[in-house]
Amino acid sequence: QLQFVESGGGFVQPGGSLRLSCAVSGFTVDSYAIAWFRQAPGKEREVVSCINNFGGDTVYRDSVKGRFTIIKDNAKNTVYLQMNKLKPENTAVYFCADDPVQTSCVITTFPSYEYWGQGTQVTVSS
Repeated sequence: QLQFVESGGGFVQPGGSLRLSCAVSGFTVDSYAIAWFRQAPGKEREVVSCINNFGGDTVYRDSVKGRFTIIKDNAKNTVYLQMNKLKPENTAVYFCADDPVQTSCVITTFPSYEYWGQGTQVTVSS
């Protein structure tokens, strides 16, 4: 059974950092591409970042490039999202997701990604 457990969210001031974790069970993280999405109140869910199956290729939305980093730890079967220089507009619930046939991060496939966890709340405010 596929399961993602997101953690690491919290309250942080602008300019601060958080590291989100996505612990995966049901398959190994080097099997498929995994993405982080977020959803802010009143807004649609959007992709933040994606990492391919072997971890050698990553994708970021423009607004987080240079501030966020996605990595995989195969030994822990976990995907992380390191978020630096956080801004109030980064406030959202963050989810990890995958499409268990995709090994690469192809933008047109993101709508097919499925969510297996509850998400973790990130609040950036002064």
